[in-house]
Formats: sequence, structure tokens, C-alpha cells
Amino acid sequence: MKDLLLITPPFTQLNTPYPGTAYLKGFLNTKGIEAFQMDLGIEVILELFSKSTFKDLFQLALENDRIQSDNCQRIYALKDLYLKSLDDIILFLQGKNQTFARQICSGGFLPQASRFDQLDDMDFAFGSMGMQDKAKHLATLYIEDLSDFIVECIDPDFGFSRYAERLGQSANAFDELYAQLQDDVTYIDQITLELLEAQIKETQPKLICFSVPFPGNLYSAFRCAQFIKTHYPDIKIAMGGGFPNTELRSVTDIRVFEFFDFITLDDGELPIELLYKNVCQSEPKLRISEQEFKRTYLLEDGIVTYKNNSTIPDYKQAEVGTPDYSDLLLDQYISVIEIANPMHSLWSDGRWNKLTMAHGCYWGKCTFCDVSLDYIKIYEPVAASLLVDRMETLIAQTGETGFHFVDEAAPPSLMKALALEILKRDLSVTWWTNIRFEKNFTQDLCLLLKASGCIAVSGGLEVASDRLLKLIDKGVTVAQVAQVTRNFTEANIMVHSYLMYGYPTQTVQETVDSLEMVRQLFEIGILQSGFWHQFALTAHSPIGLHPEDYGITPNYKTISFANNDVDFTDSTGIDHSQFSFGLKKSLFNFMHGIGFEIPLQDWFDFDVPETTIHPDFIYNCFAEEAKPTIKPSAKITWLGSLPLASEFSKSKKGKTIDYVEFTFHDAVERYQITVEKAKGLWLLDTLEDIKPQNAPQTFKQLKTSFETQFEDFELFWYSKPVDILRGFGLLVL
Repeated sequence: MKDLLLITPPFTQLNTPYPGTAYLKGFLNTKGIEAFQMDLGIEVILELFSKSTFKDLFQLALENDRIQSDNCQRIYALKDLYLKSLDDIILFLQGKNQTFARQICSGGFLPQASRFDQLDDMDFAFGSMGMQDKAKHLATLYIEDLSDFIVECIDPDFGFSRYAERLGQSANAFDELYAQLQDDVTYIDQITLELLEAQIKETQPKLICFSVPFPGNLYSAFRCAQFIKTHYPDIKIAMGGGFPNTELRSVTDIRVFEFFDFITLDDGELPIELLYKNVCQSEPKLRISEQEFKRTYLLEDGIVTYKNNSTIPDYKQAEVGTPDYSDLLLDQYISVIEIANPMHSLWSDGRWNKLTMAHGCYWGKCTFCDVSLDYIKIYEPVAASLLVDRMETLIAQTGETGFHFVDEAAPPSLMKALALEILKRDLSVTWWTNIRFEKNFTQDLCLLLKASGCIAVSGGLEVASDRLLKLIDKGVTVAQVAQVTRNFTEANIMVHSYLMYGYPTQTVQETVDSLEMVRQLFEIGILQSGFWHQFALTAHSPIGLHPEDYGITPNYKTISFANNDVDFTDSTGIDHSQFSFGLKKSLFNFMHGIGFEIPLQDWFDFDVPETTIHPDFIYNCFAEEAKPTIKPSAKITWLGSLPLASEFSKSKKGKTIDYVEFTFHDAVERYQITVEKAKGLWLLDTLEDIKPQNAPQTFKQLKTSFETQFEDFELFWYSKPVDILRGFGLLVL
């Protein structure tokens, strides 16, 4: 028995659990509150994509005369081949049957429907991939074919990472979702509710908390809540997570509370702790008006009421505990490779432990972002030592050494401290995160991050126009982005860029010029991945709060349920959606190293102006880059190994000078430097002292140490031997 049951409803990711419940369970552990968590999404997928279930689905589709399209008729005709291989395919995608890759890749083994039509177009992208990745991609197409069959013949709302998403997107009124909930349950609903009921019987909770991160989780959350209210009316139900945090801040529809007793906003730790006390520990006679709540909507005297009457402050990040992934079926998640986008592969392939370096965003100014909300507005970093403690705890619990830091934008200073702490503890980990392309990401910092296990970063270049970047208040320029992406690329850290079109007042010329900037970044090779999305106006962003300052006219609607995306009219009158296909098609080609010579006009089926950007604009950004001066407070660290040494002497004009030759080895090569013996011995001692396992020293400290024995540290520091070391792991941070 557990007092609390924490649930992520279908569907989020196939390859890794969404971390909301793991964060909450980790916090509840610090309070001695027992909770059980489940990811209903992966459990439903595993039940759905099984031989026994698909036998039923094929029969059900036939009986109901749903098999109409040529594609589904083909899948049904090949049903025996699908049923024969389905369980083995799922095992392979779970990483449990790797030798099966050779069978998958052999011609004619997998049944192929319409998803495989793209293979000819994508052969150049996947043809050089290893056997495992190629098989994983083919297996992904195979289950996507079966997904298409489900959508056409069984349930039109199905999607791997979302379910009935349209019902949650910009649902200003509750009417459509409420009407759908009055219909009979679907086949997928039945699977979901059977799994839910089994867990309720096993856990016997008093309070069930649904974490709803996205619109695609909303319908299932309500359907589950409806089932609980009908069959287990004594259990209280709460909803929190990303969707209510952004969308349900103005909820007034009383019908919502036919399903949920509580809706909590923003950080969930304290609200859930108070709900636990109210539901599981308070006296039955205690009225709601006498109970304490934190940022919680509920029904009081028949009216939707927002209660925030607790004076207890929210917990600091150091107090919320380490995420706890126990109870989740970590060995049963499915790794897929859907499309040939390097960053999308990271998102969907392999299982990642999720952590956060800092609550909120240290920049917090971007005009399109929901910077008025607490989850972004309140910035609070976690100490690097505590972060690495949590990493070690999660490695021990999950057996996984891969980490995705899910920050809004990870701060460079904390990334530096984290990297040094990882190196100090000699941990072998792999990690990636989201950043701002700011100037503090120097070449040396990027090398340090790589040495600590950082393999990728993603960040917003957005509109790739200096005028619009200034209007966004992004705090970067295109030239600065180019320099930073080069620093990451040269450190062998993959760079993904979020790209935006249709920002308020953006002209057609600026859209074309942005594409040219992106083309040059990929052609030079300092961007490896990207994704275009059209600007969306949100109610809680600076633009949403003050639209008149940005040349747009919002089309407000009466809000009784969800309130986030806002329709608007741009003063330019441009239909930005017309650019969507051309921008995405060109980007797909650029990501695979082709199409750079194609005129920008050829990506579009309507006339666009010539770009005004110089063809060498990005290249010229590097020529203008000035060598930074070293501040006395700069930290100096040595990432390499210690060298082998041999001494020799040289005589000139009757004077003998002793030298030492150091031979260094790194992972791929060897190199040598020669210095005067006395200075060489000082250098050898210093390299040992400034390894990450020891505390880094400042440039000023090194200068003082050197000049107690010798003269002119700057002359030595800028000498050829030290310059060679600077290329092999002697870093200025």
C-alpha cells in the first residue's frame, strides 16, 4: 500500500520516462512520504504493440469494415508477417535482442507499407549508418506502419508521443473535451484503464497525482480521472505539470472538477506535500476553508477557487532531493530512430537520466517566452557538487550513465563547475543540455565540457536576424552565435539550433536572409542539426502581455479552460505559413551536406527576393574575432596526462644549458615540447597541481609562482612550448 500514486498518462516518449513523477518521488522521499509511480504511456504501448493485441485489432478492423485504404489493405494482407515478427521487433528496440539487427536488415524480411516509401529518399542519410542504427530505423518504420493502421482502423486520435492532442491544444473552452469524455471508451482507453485499475488495486492509494506535461497527455488524464471517480470515489485526484502550469491558470469551468479534485500550478513539491497532509493526515471534520494549500485550484461551495493560503515558502533546489526512477520499467523503454535529424536521434534513441542544473532561466528576457511564470522567472542554480552527487545516485539506481539536463538554458558558469566536478571525481558520463549561444562559451570552456562528457547542446538562433534578435531581447548577435557554434563544433560537441520564422514584423526579406544565414552555418560545418518552427503567441510572454509594442493585434477569446496560445494578426499582413515547407526542405538537405549551391528561390514555389546577406558573412565573422586577453582571475586547468621526460644539454659559446624534453600522449596522438630544465621542472609540478582532481589555480597565482624563481611569466606563457600545450588541454577558463 502507498498513500500516493504518481502517474504520467499516455503518451510522452517511447525511449525514456518523462521526469515529472521521478522528481516528485525524489522529493517525497526526503519527507518520508511513500509513493508509487507509473508511466502509463510505455505500459499501454507495450500492451498495444504485442502479437496478442494485434490479433484482436486485425479482427476488429475487419469486422467493423474499417480497412479502406490501399495502405491498410496491404498491412492486413501481410498480417501474418506482422504477427510473426512484432514481439521480436519490440524486444530488439528494447535493446534485448541485438543479433536480430542482421535479420531486420536482410532484404525482404520485414513487411513494408507506406512508411518505407521514404527509404529511397533517405538512403543517403542512413546508408552509412552502422548495422544497429539502420535496423533500428527500419524497425521504427515497421511500427509506424502499424501505428497508421491503428489511426485509420481503430482510433484516429492515436499517436506515439501524444493522444487526442488536438483536444488540449488551445482549448479555450472545455466543451469539446467534455463531449468526447461522454462517448464510449476507445480500445486504447480500455487498455489504459485496465492497467490503471490493476495498479490502483495493488497500491491502494488515497491520493492519485497526474503529471500532465503536454496537450497530448490531457485527454488520457481526464479519461483516467473519470474512471477513478466512477469506480473509486473515495480516492482524491490531483493534476499538475507543464500543461496546467501554462494553460490552466485561468480555469473557471466547474465541470473540470467532476474529474479532478485539485489542480496545482508551478513547482509541485510543496503543493503536493500539503495535499498529502490534507487528504491523508488531516481530521475528517476539517473543512477545506480550514486547510492550507499552495497554488491550488479546487471547488469550494460549488465555485472554482484558487487557494494559496499557505505561508510556507517553496523548497530550495538543494532541498528537493534526487529524482527517484524506482517503480518505472526502465528496461522496457523503446529506442527508435524516426528521422535523420541528429538531435531528434538523441531525444528518441537511448534512455537518459533527467536532471536540472538550475531552476528557471538566468537570462529570462526573451520576448516570445513565458518569462512571467515562476518556472522560468525564479532562477536558482544547484551547486555543482550536489549535482554530481545526484548523478552518482542515479547511476547507482538506474545503471545508466547518460544525462539530459532539461534546463531552460544552462548557465555557462555552472556548466564549467559541473564539468570540473565530473573530472575531479573521474566519472565517465555522457550528457547534453540546452543553452544560450552567449560569448562565455569560449573555445577552452567547450573543450572542458567535452572532456567531462558533454556530447551535444541545443540553443535558439531563432530568426537569424540581428534586428529581430534585438527585438526578441535574445542578448546575442548572429556573429556571436557563429563564433560560439564554431567553438562547440571544434570541441566535437554537436550543435542543434532552434529556428523561428513569422516573428512579429518579420518581413519576407528577413525570412530569406535568415535562411541564407542558416545555409552558411551548415555549409561551413558549425551547425549539425536544426529545426524550424513558426512563431506562436503565448498569453504569458512579454509579447502576449503587451502586443501593441510588437505590431500585432491579438484575437482574444473567452477563457474558461485552457489559456496559452493566442491567435493574432500581424501588421505586415504576411502569410508566414507559406514558408514552412521550403524552410524545412532546405534544412533537411543542409543537415546532410547537400543543396548549398541551390538558389534560395528554388526551395519555394512562390517568388522570394534575393538575399541581401554577403555570401561570406559567417566566414568573415571569424576573421573579425579578437583574441581575448587573460584576466588575472581566470582559472587555469590541465586536462592531459603527465609527460615522459628526458634531459639533455646544449653548449654554445662555452656556455652549457640544461634542457628537458617532454613527450605527451593523448587519446589519439603524441607530441613533444622542449624547455629549459629549471622551467620544465616548474611546469611539470604545475601541471600536476592544476589537474581537475586538484583545485584550479588562477592566472595570477601561476604568475606569482613562476616569478618567485624566474622572470617574465608572460614571455614564458606565450612561448611556443606552452602554446602547443594550449592546443592539447591546457585551458584558460
